[in-house]
Amino acid sequence: MKFDIVSANVNILESSLKNGLISRAVKKDLISIKLHNLRDYAEGKYKQIDDAPYGGGTGMILKPEPVFRVVKELKKKTEFDEVIFFSPQGIRFDQSMANEFSLKKNILIICGHYKGIDERVISKLVTREISIGDYVLSCGDIAAYVFIDAVSRLIPGVLGDGESAITDSFQVETGFDHPQYTRPEIYERMKVPDVLLSGNHKEINIWREKKALAKYKKILKLNKKK
Repeated sequence: MKFDIVSANVNILESSLKNGLISRAVKKDLISIKLHNLRDYAEGKYKQIDDAPYGGGTGMILKPEPVFRVVKELKKKTEFDEVIFFSPQGIRFDQSMANEFSLKKNILIICGHYKGIDERVISKLVTREISIGDYVLSCGDIAAYVFIDAVSRLIPGVLGDGESAITDSFQVETGFDHPQYTRPEIYERMKVPDVLLSGNHKEINIWREKKALAKYKKILKLNKKK
């Protein structure tokens, strides 16, 4: 899988992508990531990529010209399955969407910055506008990292244990994983549940399903109180 990322500040992602799961996936040639500096496609002495919004208001808006240029240039070399832009108005990103994207080959991500991006970029170039949650981030690069991590770990071979991704939270019906325990059996007078020590896998699975469901119901209840 190939990710092309258009960013107003590539330094944010450059350092992050050199470590952890994504870095290992790149070294295994399971994914490739190419960063494209938006300023390289801006014109003028100062390579301006933003401007004040029409109609007034606070903040600066990413200009359409450099974004159109970089996307046009990249499309000459690659046929993208999706062109993604992250925004609060987008469709909520979840595990089922991550599963869907993990089956694609080429994804282009346009990272927002400042107050927003010219709407003509979204209406003409973007195929999927996505939100990773109801909160505000300083830039789309952070959302891009979250997206790439969630999608990449589903690609066969990225994780050391292939089954881990299948049994993750939100992959099961209840939406959450069951409580996990490891050695020692007793710590600070807290004991591992007896059923997990029993060796009875049928009873263990029943216990795990019940606990996962209890977690799910608890979170649903807490969310309704907000």
